[in-house]
Amino acid sequence: MAHIVVISNWKLLPPFGCLLKKSTNRVVRSRRHTVVCRRPYTQLQGFLSVQFFSHLQSRTACSFSTQNDLLSICLSRQGDPDQMTPPQERLQGRNHDWKHLFNRDVISMPDKWEYPWYACWDLAFHMLPFAKIDPAFAKEQLLLFLREWYMHPNGQIPAYEFAFGDVNPPVHAWAVWRVFKMEAPRTQRDRGFLARCFQKLLLNFNWWVNRKDPDGKNIFAGGFLGLDNIGVFDRSKPLPAGGSLEQADGTAWMAFFCVVMLDIALELALTDPVYEDMASKFFEHFVAIAEAMNSFGDGKGLWNEEDGFYYDHLTREGQGSQPMRIRSVVGLVPLFSVLVLEDSVLKRLPDFHKRLKWFLANRPELQSQISMFESSADATDSCTPLVAGTHYLLAIPSRERLERVLKYVLDEKEFLSEYGLRSLSKVSSPRLPPVPGMAQGTDHPWTRTVLLCIGLFF
Repeated sequence: MAHIVVISNWKLLPPFGCLLKKSTNRVVRSRRHTVVCRRPYTQLQGFLSVQFFSHLQSRTACSFSTQNDLLSICLSRQGDPDQMTPPQERLQGRNHDWKHLFNRDVISMPDKWEYPWYACWDLAFHMLPFAKIDPAFAKEQLLLFLREWYMHPNGQIPAYEFAFGDVNPPVHAWAVWRVFKMEAPRTQRDRGFLARCFQKLLLNFNWWVNRKDPDGKNIFAGGFLGLDNIGVFDRSKPLPAGGSLEQADGTAWMAFFCVVMLDIALELALTDPVYEDMASKFFEHFVAIAEAMNSFGDGKGLWNEEDGFYYDHLTREGQGSQPMRIRSVVGLVPLFSVLVLEDSVLKRLPDFHKRLKWFLANRPELQSQISMFESSADATDSCTPLVAGTHYLLAIPSRERLERVLKYVLDEKEFLSEYGLRSLSKVSSPRLPPVPGMAQGTDHPWTRTVLLCIGLFF
């Protein structure tokens, strides 16, 4: 991997200076303004100097936040050979059910100074800038977490070192798809990498379906889900009064997972028709999830018609389902799942196209989850790159619902801030319970944060 070093106004201080020879100090001073490995940054030559070095420092930070990670759950349970035998409690301690896991690799960390441990969904986002610095490293990292010495035999991807079994948003497939497209022009892309990842991601998708949809309703719950403290409950633990939480974000993330896997399957099917069957599977699964999210139960699903927003629902036995009317990024995730099936692609995939038309003809109750529109050959709108033909839009909200949610998104009294979108609406913030150990009325440090990854999806 190409590492980048920027030395600016650096001065050796005691006691370190006295440990180095004068010649070393002389070399450091002479190369103070030198950049090693400038090749990846030649495309930034037109930038202003401030912008150039801002990009340079950001990319340097990516490389410097990699470190060698050595961890074996099996060996850690046994203890050190020359030390006392570990207590029996360790056999049932943290991560005890990840006995297969063996890490001995250089891995991208959130921050190897403050957070010197890997987090898989953080790493997925890290690989986007890495794809511009070192595409080979980005692909290796994404494949690494899908290998059998990382991924659990049941298909779960390890979340982070202090709780491998926790649940984070399924964005790994999206990172694979983005890195695949960013690496090279269309005719030069690494289809082998995409196919290898797709096979393992199928295992992860099945894990989500089998473990996080216990009732088979296509309504998912996923615990922590990477959104920190923006909910009423700690979603990594059982609810204090019992019942279950039907999660708007957990369900929407699975719809997003479906859309990405569909996109990958369609790409692979262009050169190998075997993948057309998988494309059909993910198309129909997405429609089923979207239908459940919009209309299960009382016919409204997780949508609240009065507020015009998607909410988590608390369900208790004998008490029905109650919406948790806290406007947070939980209700914005349903906007991420969107895909246009273009007519030009469908014509190259006859089996998939045939199944699509059969589905629309024989499942009329699900047709409301799909929008069909025409684009003409003489269209002059340069912002619409679609060729002439019939196209299908897959999305969770209808146009009317999308417009209602966007009113909150673009309202400075709700989500929109000077620096991006808040995790928690200004209106909903006072409704959250006080945080233990903090003064009354004080926000949790993570509350109302501006999450860069959410801004990226928008």
